Amino acid sequence: MSSDDSYPHSKNSHHKPENWINRIGHIIKGDPADKEDLAEIITDAGEREIIDEDTEDMLKGVFEISELRVRDIMIPRSQMVTISAEYSIDRAAAEIINSGHSRYPVIHEDKDHIEGILLAKDLLKFIVNKDTGAKLKDIIRPAVVVPESKHVDRLLKEFQQCRYHMAIVVDEYGGVSGLVTIEDILELIVGEIEDEYDNNDDSQEQIIQVNENTYHIAS
Repeated sequence: MSSDDSYPHSKNSHHKPENWINRIGHIIKGDPADKEDLAEIITDAGEREIIDEDTEDMLKGVFEISELRVRDIMIPRSQMVTISAEYSIDRAAAEIINSGHSRYPVIHEDKDHIEGILLAKDLLKFIVNKDTGAKLKDIIRPAVVVPESKHVDRLLKEFQQCRYHMAIVVDEYGGVSGLVTIEDILELIVGEIEDEYDNNDDSQEQIIQVNENTYHIAS
C-alpha cells in the first residue's frame, strides 16, 4: 500500500467539492492489504487535513472495536449496580436516584440470578400514580445474555437491530461476569458521551420530582 503525494490541493477547481471519502480515494494506490494499511491511510488523510481530527478518531475507533471482545470493554461483576427483585417501587426509585443510572439488572439473591432489566423510566407511571403495591417483576424487561468472547462489532449490530441497550455478560461456565451497554461501545468510536445529567461528581439524578404530579426522568 502506498499513498499518492501528487493529490491536488488547488481551490480553483470548478468541479463540485468532493466528499472526504472520495478525496481519500485519490491518495490510495492499489487495494489496502489489511487493517494496518487502512489505519495508515486514515492517518495520512488526517495529516493532509482531508478529514478532521474527530473523523480520524472515529474511523480508527471503528477499526478498534472489530478487534475487541466483550470481555475487553464490559463493566465487571464487582462494579455492577443491581436492584433486588424484592425491592418495593419506592426503594427501587430511591436506589435509582442515589446511583444515577438509567438501566439496572434486577437480581434474585445474587448476581448470578438475573431476573431482568429495570429501566428508570418504566417506574414513572407507578410513582406518579403512587402505586406502591406494584411488583418489580411486573415492570422489568427480559435480560439479554451474551458471552465474554463475542466480538464487540457484532454486539453493536445486535444492539441496533434488536433495539436494546444493555446485555448481561457470562463466562464459559454460564456465570455472570459483568454487563455491557451500547454506550460503552459507542464511546470507543466517538469518545465519551455526556448528556444533560452528566456532571463531574457522578451524582446524577435519573428521577427528579418537579412538583406533586410532575417528574423528570432521564431516558
